[in-house]
Amino acid sequence: MSHQSFADLGVSRAAVGALHEQGIAEPFPIQQLVVPDVLAGLDVCAKSPTGSGKTLAFAIPLLDRIEAGDRRPAALVLAPTRELAAQIVDAARPVARARALRIAAVYGGVGIQKQAREAGQAHVLVATPGRLEDLLARRALTLEHVRILVIDEADRMLDMGFRPAVDRIVAQCPRKRQTLFFSATLDGEAGRVADLYTHDASHHQHGASERQAAADIEHRFVAVRHEGRVDALVGELRRERDLALVFVRTKRGADRLVKRLGSEGVQAVAMHGNKSQGQRERALATFESGRIDTLVATDVAARGIDVEGISHVINFDPPDDREAYVHRVGRTGRAGRTGVGITLVGHEQAGDVQKIAVSLKLHGEYERAGLASAAPTARPRRPRREEGRGRRQDQGRGRRRARA
Repeated sequence: MSHQSFADLGVSRAAVGALHEQGIAEPFPIQQLVVPDVLAGLDVCAKSPTGSGKTLAFAIPLLDRIEAGDRRPAALVLAPTRELAAQIVDAARPVARARALRIAAVYGGVGIQKQAREAGQAHVLVATPGRLEDLLARRALTLEHVRILVIDEADRMLDMGFRPAVDRIVAQCPRKRQTLFFSATLDGEAGRVADLYTHDASHHQHGASERQAAADIEHRFVAVRHEGRVDALVGELRRERDLALVFVRTKRGADRLVKRLGSEGVQAVAMHGNKSQGQRERALATFESGRIDTLVATDVAARGIDVEGISHVINFDPPDDREAYVHRVGRTGRAGRTGVGITLVGHEQAGDVQKIAVSLKLHGEYERAGLASAAPTARPRRPRREEGRGRRQDQGRGRRRARA
């Protein structure tokens, strides 16, 4: 893709100046693809992996298309988790200020009164579906003036059971609007929903594959016995590294693992859906500052946090499928940096993990672990979404980076 500046893409001088103050000078590939179409008023469907710069791909042109005198909210961004909602607001706020626009996030787990006041005053509202429906039921705001609708991480939204809520919210937006649909996949239900919500949309796919820029990530699979899983993890954490994000399957498992690591002299903090907002913010603050360099998380963090400096992602419990693998390991090796993705594999999990590895063309890495020949016949496994469905997901807050 040819070298272009934000000004070349048609971005306003005010927005370019705000980006420059944040140290953002050149657009990422997904931004080069999407920004001109959004500025032109087109509907957009974009397939783009996490860490590609997609937040600014829609936020910059969206803010340029809104004026301070517009009726509010003029734009609505739907996000699956409060971590992502907060991240979007923080990424977009410098440009919003430069354009004299107000932007606010609304999500569950915190008091509703303050959010209700802020929502009614915001030109751009970033919301999780559950909390937005609560505010609409209270008549704290109306969506009849929404000119631009963004559905971010749509596949995650569908996975979490938000489809009915999103349908109800979209029905309250004007039919004549601009719709931007971002998803890690446009296959299956996500593709059908994209077709339903958009009209004559331009389609873009960022060049990174499902391997999540695998050239920048070292993928390793480690054979472990059940009783030796914690010892294997401790061994990995004691290697030279920066920040490590460790994924487990359950909330209880996260808390239990933090205690086990503590007994081995490894300090860690846990993040999952049962933590209060304050607990989650404190955990993330200690993690991203490096005071504690190990964060143990459930999949609620797979897309909701964006912490610079994560050198290792370790799957203590293997992911359910290749999409989960991509989104977990995608927390490292972002925006051109390198990283390491490690998956601990027990004998009973070998078949399922082998399928993931083969589908992502990581069979060589898998075989080097000596697991391929030992893999039992994979049994169908029902994905477990232990973080809950619907409104219970509207919890937490995450790292905010401009290039989210």
